[in-house]
Amino acid sequence: MAKVITMGEIMLRLSTPNNEKFIQADEFDVNYGGGEANVAVSLANYGHDAEFVTAVPDNEIGECAVAALRKYNVGTKNIAKCGERLGIYFLESGSSMRPSKVVYDRAHASIATATAKDFDFDKIFEGADWFHFTGITPAVSDSAALLTEEALKAAKRHNVTVSVDLNFRKKLWSSEKAQKVMTSLMQYVDVCIGNEEDAELVLGFKPGNTDVTSGDLELAGYKDIFEQMVAKFGFKYAISSLRVSHSASDNGWSACIYKGETKEFYHSKEYSIHPIVDRVGGGDSFAAGVICGLVDGKDFKAALEYGVAASALKHTIPGDFNLVSRKEVDTLAGGDASGRVQR
Repeated sequence: MAKVITMGEIMLRLSTPNNEKFIQADEFDVNYGGGEANVAVSLANYGHDAEFVTAVPDNEIGECAVAALRKYNVGTKNIAKCGERLGIYFLESGSSMRPSKVVYDRAHASIATATAKDFDFDKIFEGADWFHFTGITPAVSDSAALLTEEALKAAKRHNVTVSVDLNFRKKLWSSEKAQKVMTSLMQYVDVCIGNEEDAELVLGFKPGNTDVTSGDLELAGYKDIFEQMVAKFGFKYAISSLRVSHSASDNGWSACIYKGETKEFYHSKEYSIHPIVDRVGGGDSFAAGVICGLVDGKDFKAALEYGVAASALKHTIPGDFNLVSRKEVDTLAGGDASGRVQR
């Protein structure tokens, strides 16, 4: 099994129960999660040696976040105890035509003030096979952006394969700043993952006539921007998830991949996900599934199918973490979407 390092912020998630609006809620459901943490949990669940790098406050809430990772066999020895607080996000779960809403309370979180001095990156990446980060971490603060770059430099010193999920968050930074920061980080990246919005807002590439709200996905447009991205940044693979949002409860879900070496383009099978239980973490479960497929030695098409199947299943699970087994992913990827009771 591979040794995979992920780095980012883990947050306390407070979500309204039973699809209530914030104004209705008298209580919140408590979970922990965050882009790179969610990826680490998936990979540990698939049997890989997954280590999560972050900073949490040296208090009981920080310990709860670490415990949530340990519960699912994620390595936590490289988590720094420093800073003031754990970030929080509030989630109002949407339904039908009412979208979900997220409110962040993450200013001055531990990861936002952490520096490279809080970590021994050469030790962290010793013997590692893969490093994954997202565009969320450098968006948290200028300090976190510098921390991300130091981690990437160390990963490359140790010949570690690097993947990024672009993950643009307009509540954290502007497209202009995202492009300035993230473009400079792409020199370290081997595998680039994102969706149509990420490609445009983070890297400045826009697929052709694509409108996800109308169900119109022009695959030729994705192939075109993948070719441009690979030509500019030298990615081994460029990957995009494809979500057709019919409503908050009903999505079409597939993905496409471009292999730089052979210039092959592939579009996966599409799943109709209805009803959606929880779409938060869907992209992270997709990234983790693709990474798992690639480090397992699957060809790029099979790795993509594995990622799409894993993520489709995540949409049926509440919370940030994808807790399905390899067997469940293999079953769905193999064509069995019956949902029949397993006895």
